[in-house]
Amino acid sequence: MIFETPRSLSRRKLLQVGCSGFAGLSLPSVLAGRAQAADAAAPRRPKAVILVLLTGGAAHQDTFDLKPEAPDGIRSDFKPIDTRTPGIQLCEHLPLLAARSDKLAIVRSMSHGDNGHLPATHTMLCGTQMPLRRGSDLDNVLSRRDWPCYGAALDFVRPRHDGVPNGVTLPHRLIEGPLTWPGQHAGFLGAAHDPWEINHDPNKPDFRVDTLSLPDGLGLDRLGLRRSLLEQINRDRGHLEALADAGAFSEQQQIALTLLTSGKVTDAFRIEREPAEVRDRYGRHMFGQSLLLARRLVEAGVPIVQANMGIVQSWDTHVDNFGRLKNGLLPPLDSGVSALLDDLAATGLLDETLVVLAGEFGRTPKISLLPGNTVPGRDHWAHVYSTVFAGGGVRGGQTIGRSDKTAAAPITRSYRPEDLGATIYHALGLEPSTEITDPLGRPLPLNRGEVIEPLFSGAAV
Repeated sequence: MIFETPRSLSRRKLLQVGCSGFAGLSLPSVLAGRAQAADAAAPRRPKAVILVLLTGGAAHQDTFDLKPEAPDGIRSDFKPIDTRTPGIQLCEHLPLLAARSDKLAIVRSMSHGDNGHLPATHTMLCGTQMPLRRGSDLDNVLSRRDWPCYGAALDFVRPRHDGVPNGVTLPHRLIEGPLTWPGQHAGFLGAAHDPWEINHDPNKPDFRVDTLSLPDGLGLDRLGLRRSLLEQINRDRGHLEALADAGAFSEQQQIALTLLTSGKVTDAFRIEREPAEVRDRYGRHMFGQSLLLARRLVEAGVPIVQANMGIVQSWDTHVDNFGRLKNGLLPPLDSGVSALLDDLAATGLLDETLVVLAGEFGRTPKISLLPGNTVPGRDHWAHVYSTVFAGGGVRGGQTIGRSDKTAAAPITRSYRPEDLGATIYHALGLEPSTEITDPLGRPLPLNRGEVIEPLFSGAAV
């Protein structure tokens, strides 16, 4: 059965309006079955979070914690440069961030004990260790046994029905061949709370998110007939049962249409409306335009955006560590994050938006040469690494914690990914102790970490 408009609209196009997962945008967070949970937010106004993911693990001793006095074989090829903040130095290939060091708080004593990409990424993206650490990487892939990621947990505790998602991940999912990195969705909370996934490079001239665009011939004025549209779809239950049960699909349609008519998020994806000079400041590359899109989504009311800086393991520099950082990774990160901080500060949103630059771990102090390669790199190192914070009430112009003279271990209090998670939930207005329920109905605390208080108080640690 086809709903007739002046231009016939096929069932497939109707489903594009109402379904998730078409043309690169996943809308599972609008499925039915949203759990009813008490809103455990603190009375203060919640903030937004932009999580800038350095997937693969950036070399801390070549970026934010250089050790110029370390011996050969450990010392970075890069020179440290002074920043706007006396006493803080960064890598020479981060000059724009160095000029904005007054906005940055660098935690140099992050630490945990897992050197595997998949479980370490799960812990970092969820603030909790993988509930059941399995054997090989093939056993540690994305699973409904995972702990929920930050946007999913927020959606469970504080669901919304205004067409704005609680979480968005862009510009792609973390996946390599048969391996899909865990911690990217709602895990055991169910698909109804998964964050949206944007799977297009916003730097491409043809960037668009088709599921947020109306099919040809269907204008916003015609969406006044959306109730009739839903009735037509719902009469043909047989074709819909394979997608979702009747009630779930009905709610999905309702919220998808709310999104289309509200314009809150659709306008955010119209990145081409940004002035050319603004897009140039971010950089005409995937890094920069992804961060520009993240800013626009926060402006539209999305509370947490995860911007993946590169394809999976981009920062996994086992080979050609220095060349890859210098030529392909640090310059676009420098321009993109600097423009993001400038724009958020100019509009007053930086006070309300916590920006986090983090990978799943750091890199080995010793420069290594893998068999069969002639260009040295650094391997996985979770014992100590750096994470950078800005905005959201963070006191900039400081470093927190210290590593030893070879950047091999913390010599002050260490902070764990669980503490990063507690800090993100704190920014989102959730108490880390907020209870969620597992598939067996058991109440569990959302997070067992501690907020990294020196970020906000500036107290020495």
